Amino acid sequence: MPLYAITIEYDGAPFVGWQRQDTGLSVQQVLEEAAAALLLPGEAPPEVVAAGRTDAGVHAAGQVVQVALARDLTPAKLCEALNHHARPHPVAAIRAALAPEGWHARFGAVHRGYRYRILNRRARPVLDGGRVWHIRHPLDAAAMHAAAQGLLGRHDFSAFRAAACQAKSPLRTLDRLDVARIGAEVVVTAEARSFLHHQVRNLVGTLAEVGLGRRPVSWPRAVLEGRDRAKAGQTAPAEGLCFEFVRYDPEPGWA
Repeated sequence: MPLYAITIEYDGAPFVGWQRQDTGLSVQQVLEEAAAALLLPGEAPPEVVAAGRTDAGVHAAGQVVQVALARDLTPAKLCEALNHHARPHPVAAIRAALAPEGWHARFGAVHRGYRYRILNRRARPVLDGGRVWHIRHPLDAAAMHAAAQGLLGRHDFSAFRAAACQAKSPLRTLDRLDVARIGAEVVVTAEARSFLHHQVRNLVGTLAEVGLGRRPVSWPRAVLEGRDRAKAGQTAPAEGLCFEFVRYDPEPGWA
């Protein structure tokens, strides 16, 4: 049965997160119900697997999923069909491809990227409401960036993982953690092969303490080495986070 790789985007605001849950609508449920409309007679209900399980309120611009379907569809037709059946929910299939043999959306990913947006001005967000963390007091983005560089590399990130994190090990290699001011926004870019549950949001919440002048540039590194979640900053709100991209080797032949 052909396995399709699909790049999707979604607004995380109305969902309980990526994964199906007993209560509330998930992105996975929307896609599986859309894919079910494409089944041939007697075909088993489809399972849609994602590269990463985003939390409630987290958005995605480049999430990648897989689904196996017996129906013979071109990648373009598959995207059109999924988008038709996913309406009116804010989920869209952007591109698709027949996956290479042995490819897996989650376990085959070699690099993932997230972006976190902070609107740093006194006026509340209007056009970007639900897309940013609003911090009214001035942030020192340069200090945040300097602090972030002390977190790069392979470490035990226990201080930045959620209590409910199911990862077997807290060891992760953080390849990029940049902080830059772009007008009224402070943007945090994080890249790694994989992340712990809430890792990016906990990193952002900790760096914000530095940006607000409450903690020195050296503090996030000390928190990292202490391995105590209670000593780190708050978990930044979900709405500022967006899953930007996933990379594979080999990449599907995107259409």
